Amino acid sequence: DTLEPHDSFYIGSDVFYTYMVQNGWWKLLMKQKTKEGYFKAAAVLRQKLLKGKFPDELKEQFQQMLEYFGQSPIIVRSSSLLEDAFGNAFAGKYDSFFCVNQGTPEQRYHLFEEAVRKVFSSTMNEDALTYRWHRGLDQHDEQMALLVQRVSGAYQKQYFFPYLAGVGFGYNAFVWHKDMNPEAGMLRLVFGLGTRAVNRVEHDYPRIIALDKPLLRPNKDLEDTRKYSQREVDVLNVEKNILETISINKLLGEQLALDMRLVAVRDRETAQKMKEIGLKDRDAWLLTFDKLLSETDFAQQMREIMDTVEKVYQYPVDIEFTVNFTYKGALKINIVQCRPLQTKGQSKPTIIPKDINSSQVLFKSEGNFMGGSLSQKIKRIIYIDPKGYSLLPLVEKYNIARLVGKLNKELAAETIPTMLLGPGRWGTTDPSLGVPVGFAEINNIAILGEISDPASGLMPELSFGTHFFQDLVEEDVFYVALFTEKEQVYFNKEFLDQFPNRLASLLPEKAIYQEVVKVYEVSGANIEVLADVVSQQMICYSSLDHND
Repeated sequence: DTLEPHDSFYIGSDVFYTYMVQNGWWKLLMKQKTKEGYFKAAAVLRQKLLKGKFPDELKEQFQQMLEYFGQSPIIVRSSSLLEDAFGNAFAGKYDSFFCVNQGTPEQRYHLFEEAVRKVFSSTMNEDALTYRWHRGLDQHDEQMALLVQRVSGAYQKQYFFPYLAGVGFGYNAFVWHKDMNPEAGMLRLVFGLGTRAVNRVEHDYPRIIALDKPLLRPNKDLEDTRKYSQREVDVLNVEKNILETISINKLLGEQLALDMRLVAVRDRETAQKMKEIGLKDRDAWLLTFDKLLSETDFAQQMREIMDTVEKVYQYPVDIEFTVNFTYKGALKINIVQCRPLQTKGQSKPTIIPKDINSSQVLFKSEGNFMGGSLSQKIKRIIYIDPKGYSLLPLVEKYNIARLVGKLNKELAAETIPTMLLGPGRWGTTDPSLGVPVGFAEINNIAILGEISDPASGLMPELSFGTHFFQDLVEEDVFYVALFTEKEQVYFNKEFLDQFPNRLASLLPEKAIYQEVVKVYEVSGANIEVLADVVSQQMICYSSLDHND
């Protein structure tokens, strides 16, 4: 009774090939499969795929499907052969698109066709191609099928959205407490559409739930809970026929028929601030999901669902889900997507040495790392100076991202275990919050570190469970967030000053950025990074005492 039944259509990969052949692109596809044309021909094909025509027979079938859905919102999801195979997660590599599905039949059909073209085109995007290349799948036949689903949710005035949504993982790669069992799994839960659960969203944070300890938070206190909470919600606006992002307080201010008691508490401090700036009679809510986790069996049900699916797959799974409530208050869970999860098992405990001279230590931290226990020698450190980066104009911040990509590309041909440290969030789309790299620009890094810099407002984001972090898990990239303002974190920038910056010799044309990007060759310093998942201790140090 708990599970909501599926309502979807499957469009086979034969449609993808028919589309290619009918539009005369087969030779171009064959050219794309060669070593010389792998990226170059793909760029041409990607644009063509956005503008092709479908044969009349297919159009008729598309129209019949849309007639079945009526004006219910739908989503067009990618479902490729390689994406849904075991051992390759393809997290976020291909696109999915919502169709709010309002307007005349002609308008609705036009927007649906456009969504299909966009998903087909995403097979040729650079991130997906790099991923396939890196995993030895560049010569495999990639066939794109589609899943067209009725969106799970309910109408609230002019909006349509599920009450809750999120992603679930059968293996918790980020255990932040010694009593947690990684095999119990984790959730990343949001209010509204699940788009905010699968991506790193600026200024916004979902609730991270360890299914064996659902009420135990990664953050320490109410101030952290407020800082690392969801402030905005994604909804489908049926009047405007668009996917829309709206603040939670504004949405709830529209007097919708929503019972927020299970998922939120009144935020009196924020309400007072709103009153002071003239926004009277407005409630403010803080999304905590505490009562959902303490007064319902939601966490237990999600664990049972994932355990059941894993027994069939015989492999950890990655699911996307929605949660709605019946008029009697019963939970209705819809598993909208399921695929094999790429995981890294927990290695043996690591012994963290004590009484190391502080001059030998680059950083020490407690918690906020992901990748299990670790013992990793480091031969190169790339460090992005927070102050220098924050002072750069916008366009030059993008230049820094491309420069990191060039340094990363060099590593593919060499065996140089490298640690990349930078301010704020790696992979952000907003350069004011961190370095806007694509994952393909950091995929050869051994250890990725995000460093807080309160002076410039650059802060890490503990967005465990997103596509970005799935990529880190899959590529075996160890991750750490260093909140330098916290007592249990020590970061010694002076440690790096003993090494010369090699950027100008490695990339002479990029020497203008050597005050911002530092490349240190440290193979002679015997630097090691140790992390112990049981004690949650981590250290990066040199075994050579520089005071000797």
